[in-house]
Amino acid sequence: MIEPHAQPLAGTTGAAVEPIVEPIAEPTGLGTATGFIDRYFDVAARGSSLRQEAIAGVTTFLAMVYSVFVVPGMLGKAGFDTSAVFVAVCLTTAFGSLLMGLWARLPIAIGCAISLTAFTAFGLVLGKGLKPEVALGAVFLMGLVFTAISVTGVRSWSLRNLPHGIAHGTGIGIGLFLLLIAANDVGLVIKNPGAGLPVSLGPITSLPVILSVIGLAAIFGLVRRRVPGAILLVIVAISALGLAIDPAVTFHGVFAWPSLSAPGHASLIGAMDIKGALSLAVLPSVLALVMTAVFDATGTIRAVAGQAGQLDANGRIVNGARALTADSLSSIFSGFFGGAPAAAYIESTVGVAAGARTGLAAALVGVLFLAVMFFAPLAGLVPSYATAPALMYVGLMMLSSVSRLDMADMVDAMSGLVCAVFIVLTANIVTGIMLGFCTLVIGRLVSGEIRKLNVGTVVIAGVLAAFYLGGWAI
Repeated sequence: MIEPHAQPLAGTTGAAVEPIVEPIAEPTGLGTATGFIDRYFDVAARGSSLRQEAIAGVTTFLAMVYSVFVVPGMLGKAGFDTSAVFVAVCLTTAFGSLLMGLWARLPIAIGCAISLTAFTAFGLVLGKGLKPEVALGAVFLMGLVFTAISVTGVRSWSLRNLPHGIAHGTGIGIGLFLLLIAANDVGLVIKNPGAGLPVSLGPITSLPVILSVIGLAAIFGLVRRRVPGAILLVIVAISALGLAIDPAVTFHGVFAWPSLSAPGHASLIGAMDIKGALSLAVLPSVLALVMTAVFDATGTIRAVAGQAGQLDANGRIVNGARALTADSLSSIFSGFFGGAPAAAYIESTVGVAAGARTGLAAALVGVLFLAVMFFAPLAGLVPSYATAPALMYVGLMMLSSVSRLDMADMVDAMSGLVCAVFIVLTANIVTGIMLGFCTLVIGRLVSGEIRKLNVGTVVIAGVLAAFYLGGWAI
């Protein structure tokens, strides 16, 4: 639980100070500006102060800035231009966080989701063999559909009617998927060259494996001690060690003008292939992206808003419609600029623990990510074994959804676990979701619990089953 934050000291909310001499003119400048900011974000009304919001915003930034290293690294393995993705991540996070902060006025930062980045890179491009442009088209379409269902209320309907077991099972499966990706990337788990199971233990005494495991354990300890920016600190520490002892890690400077494309690469801005993404083979993946975002992002927004005390008397999120729309619009923006699907970051809870209560904290996160664009050379300094602990930690955190499965409803819970397990066993999120829906519907029919089914669940199961039985799955 998050401990209650201390009340702000008097005089920290921008109130005017009694002058020693009579003022010559009306108060202007800094006092007027701080007063406007206070009123616009309801800082004092929500029991906060400008200083408290600033500290909380910086804290949230430190907790999630690791994404500028992790996302380009993952998409780079799928053939994306990492320098362009670095800029896209910064722009997407800035756009989403500023929109959430200035419009919805909630302390929730938005950025390229690590889980959906893995789906895009390893599921769509490397798994299905799609071109990066088609994958970006799928991200753009996902944003359009996500926004449409958010604005029309279908998103709320989905949360009420779609099976919770599969919703949580999808998160568990993606968490396992992230763990496998990170472990394989550093060589901890490798493809089995001989007979038997498909994977086996890699060279556990190698430098990347040792540093990754130590880094993961260090994150555990730092998070336990509530150290701000724990993940970032581990990435920086391992990168510095790699620079000292690994010849493959080289220093290329600190500052650089943002590059929209590297030499020999075309810009990713506006490069999405929407027509290619509309093919029958890709559309189910768009559906999987949407469904994952519906449950994951909505749950994150509600959790952060609840911890910040921004729920009304009926338990609804303050400015909830704007928050959901800001979240979904960010994926449209990300697809256009060449990034991964965007979502609310659970790391926003770290900022809430530091005192964030208003959108000012989120807006500050957006501004800071704009500044990060000028530090692109540092991203090239980070080896894969420095970001692997971050991926493993995020994957492990996603496994906590197991506790949300209702084992009293065995059919729903087991269908969710089927979804989770087969996402990682098949390395395909859509396949896991399909098997989860089909086992749920069949299980309900056999158990005589047909009344627990709704039309939406049956239709989705039927469409996904037909897609696979028809041979259209890649």
